[in-house]
Amino acid sequence: MSQEEALSHLKIQEYLDDVSGMNIPQTYSQWYNVDVASLISGSKIIGHEIDSESGSSLIFLKNSAMLCCPETGRIHHYPKHLIHCFVDDNRSKPTSTDGVLLRAELFSISPKDEQLCWEYCCRSELEVPETQNKVSRWLSWLNK
Repeated sequence: MSQEEALSHLKIQEYLDDVSGMNIPQTYSQWYNVDVASLISGSKIIGHEIDSESGSSLIFLKNSAMLCCPETGRIHHYPKHLIHCFVDDNRSKPTSTDGVLLRAELFSISPKDEQLCWEYCCRSELEVPETQNKVSRWLSWLNK
C-alpha cells in the first residue's frame, strides 16, 4: 500500500470514528457504517464536519462535497464550483434578535430540493475563534 493510499484510509477511518462518536440512533450508525462507508471507500477525503444535533455530516473531497443525511437516508453530492461561503458578523451590531454573533454558511446553487445549507453559528465571543477556524478551512478548500 502506498503512502497516499494509507493516508486516504486514515482520513476515511477518522471520519467514521467521528461519526461513531455521535449520539445518534442505531439505524443512523448502521447506515453510516454500511452505506456511506462503502460509498466513500477508496475516496480521497480532504476533510469532514459532523452535526451532532441532526446526525448529518459533510465530507470535503477534492472537487466536491457530500452531505450525508441519515434521517432521510440520502447522500447529496455538490460540485465545488457550485458552493459558496457566506459569513454574517453581528459582533459590532446591537444584539441581534436570535443572539447570533457570527454565522457562517456553506451553500450551493442547485435545484430547490437539493440545496446545500451547512451552517455554523456562535452566540458567545468564546466560540468566535472556532467559527473563524471553520471558515478558514472552508475557504482554503473552496480556493484550491
